[in-house]
Amino acid sequence: MDTAIALTPTPVMEVAALVPRVEAFIKASRADSTQRIYKTDWREFTTWCDARDLMALPAAPTTVAAYLASLADTGKRAWTINRKVSAIRFAHKVAGVENPCAHPIVESTTAGIRRQIGVAQHGKAPARTEDIKMMVASLPDNLHGLRDRALLLLGFAGAMRRSELVALDIRDITETSEGLRVVIRRSKTDQEGAGILKGIPVGRHPETCPVRALNAWLVAAGITSGAVFRKVDRHGRVATTRLTAQSVALVVKRVATAVGLDPDRFSGHSLRAGLATSAAAAGVDMRLIMAQGAWASERMVRRYIRDGNLFRENAAAQVGL
Repeated sequence: MDTAIALTPTPVMEVAALVPRVEAFIKASRADSTQRIYKTDWREFTTWCDARDLMALPAAPTTVAAYLASLADTGKRAWTINRKVSAIRFAHKVAGVENPCAHPIVESTTAGIRRQIGVAQHGKAPARTEDIKMMVASLPDNLHGLRDRALLLLGFAGAMRRSELVALDIRDITETSEGLRVVIRRSKTDQEGAGILKGIPVGRHPETCPVRALNAWLVAAGITSGAVFRKVDRHGRVATTRLTAQSVALVVKRVATAVGLDPDRFSGHSLRAGLATSAAAAGVDMRLIMAQGAWASERMVRRYIRDGNLFRENAAAQVGL
């Protein structure tokens, strides 16, 4: 016989005083992008609770389960709901109270959501080598074009995150006869700032060589110190302020549009994903792909390898059709 769980309202708790404390801990222990996401997710949860006269911190397991069900009913994807669970879990952890997300009610609700709506992530398309070649070929030889060419090629060759690209300073890059030695001073997988060293080889073709492209931009812009990638106004003046992570996505989308690609399918992450997918299609070992992108887990890299090998390692391609 089915048993219903009564979602009875809990007296409202004064959460306002605790929110700044939670956000302070988040800021100290997570990357900037994660901070923003967790803050947004936590505020959405507290707002939802306040509107229903429910306690947000500590939250009852039934409250969290009801919230997740409401998200699923409004069309949220499974991976988005899972992220919100992480934010709620983390908020309770830093506040030193019991984690409601570990309760069987929440775990069963989450599992049911995954089974019902699926767990596939509909991510942005990778910008493969052929896409990058078309993109950079379309750029003009003015300051905007030189900057964007260097941005695309360096981001692709280094399998860099948007935040890593825009954080680069001149002091982080050393040119050698073989290419560039690039120090990523802080990244998503290096929260404590130990630093990651990446090698960007000299390209085989001058028009797609990331080393030549970067040098051309720096010389034309007169940049000898400070931020590598900067804003350029409509009069062609180079600012001292660096580009934002969002700017990388806008550049990718704009150039994708210029070459006839669907801009909705591309983002700043397309550069990083594109290098992994293209390298896999070229038969590059997963260990080398992981090293170039500084991936800490094999899970995502294996996805790129599957995409890259979709036709290279294909049973139907071997039967003589």
